Amino acid sequence: MNTACAKSRTEALRLLDTKGITTLELDYESAWQDAIELGRLGDKLGIRVTYRGHENIAVKSRAALVAGLRRQKTTFRQRNLYCEFRLDRLTENDLATLEAKASSLGDYILAGHLMRDVDEVWAE
Repeated sequence: MNTACAKSRTEALRLLDTKGITTLELDYESAWQDAIELGRLGDKLGIRVTYRGHENIAVKSRAALVAGLRRQKTTFRQRNLYCEFRLDRLTENDLATLEAKASSLGDYILAGHLMRDVDEVWAE
């Protein structure tokens, strides 16, 4: 199974015309508006078109959270950052700073016990 990721409608249309692709992920701001139309086109071509508005990330430590928030965000999706470490061990200022950074990226910091499915892991 060959999966491709489109960062724009133009790229999605180009990728739908590419041989060997079986799944096309839409990852751009207006993808939700294009998902049905591109999905129908993909069905005709035998390509599954998917759109997800968020992804779930398991975060193993404070250091991994800080490092992950510093890296350039490569997805338009909202990231739910499920912290598998004790958030109550962070100072109020530290947590507020991390939450502000996450919020500025359109992401949320959540307690690890709320996690269901994991798309990615930040270990450090």
